[in-house]
Amino acid sequence: MNTLKKRVFDIIQIGNREDGPSFAFDLFIMVVILTNITVIFLETFDEMAPYRDVLQILDTLTIGIFIIEYGLRIWTAEYLYPGLSRRKAVMRFFLSYDGIVDLLTILPFFFLSGFVVFRMLRVVRILRLFRINSTYDSFNVIKSVIYEKKNQLASSLFILIVLMLASSLCMYSAEHEAQPEIFRNALSGIWWSMSTLLTVGYGDIYPVTELGRAMAIVISVLGVMAVAIPTGILSAGFVENYTEAAYSSAPLNFRLQTVHADADSGWINRSAKEVLEDHGYRIILVKRNGVTFPPKDNYRVFRGDELAVYKDSSDEDGVSA
Repeated sequence: MNTLKKRVFDIIQIGNREDGPSFAFDLFIMVVILTNITVIFLETFDEMAPYRDVLQILDTLTIGIFIIEYGLRIWTAEYLYPGLSRRKAVMRFFLSYDGIVDLLTILPFFFLSGFVVFRMLRVVRILRLFRINSTYDSFNVIKSVIYEKKNQLASSLFILIVLMLASSLCMYSAEHEAQPEIFRNALSGIWWSMSTLLTVGYGDIYPVTELGRAMAIVISVLGVMAVAIPTGILSAGFVENYTEAAYSSAPLNFRLQTVHADADSGWINRSAKEVLEDHGYRIILVKRNGVTFPPKDNYRVFRGDELAVYKDSSDEDGVSA
C-alpha cells in the first residue's frame, strides 16, 4: 500500500516531464481546468441556454475530478511533509496555499455557486503546471525579485498613494466650484487621480478650469515618474538575479573569489586591468553590498567584494587575494 501511495504522490504532486504518467496527469488536469473555466464563461451567455444541461454535466464532471485529486493529495500528504506525522501533514496541507486554493475551487460548486469570483480561483491551479526543476526558472525569478525588492516597492507604492491623495485634494480645490456634482469632496477625485497617475486617462472625469488643467499637466508628469520608479526597481532586480545566475551556470574554470580585508592583500585598491596583469585573473562579475555588476574600466577592488574571476584551466595557481 505504501508503495502505491508513494507512486500516486509522485504522479499527482511532482511535475516531472521524464515521468510519463506524471506528465500525462499534468496535461490531463490542465485540460480539465481549461474545460471548467470555459464552462463558467459559457454559462454567462444567453445564447448557450439550449446547452445548459450539457454545460452542467461538464461542470459536475470537472468538479468531480477536482474532488478526487483533492482527496488523493490529502491521502498522500505525509510524503509532501515527510518530517511530520500523518495527522500534522494533513493539517499542514489544509492550511497551505495549494490546499486552500484547491478547497476554494470545490466549495463554490456546493455552497457558493453565485460567487463566480471564487470559482475563478481554479485558474490559479494551472500555475502549478509550470513548475520547472531548475532554480532560476521564470516564476522563481519573478517571485525572488518581488521578495528581494519588497521594501523598495513598498516605498514606491507609498509615494504613489501620497501623490494620489495630494492630487485629489488639489483637483477638488480647483474644480469644486465648477463641477460640484463630480468633485463633491476631497475624495471624489481619487478615481481621476488614479487613472491620471497611472497614465490610463479614461476621460470620464476631467478638469474644466484653467487652474485644474494646469495642475492636471503637472500631475500627469508626476504620474509617469511615479510609475517609472517600480518599473526601474523590478528591472534592476531582474538584471541582478540573472547576473547572479551566471555564477552557478559558469564553467568550472570560473572561480568565485571573496576579497578579504587582509592588510597584505595584493588585490585591494587594484583595478581590474592591474589584477589581470599582476595575477593573471580576469574579473568577470563583481558583487558588492548585494548588488552584482560587470566591472567597468574605472573599477577597483574593495575589501569584501565578491568576484567572479576567470583563469585558464591549464593554470592551476590559486587566487592570491
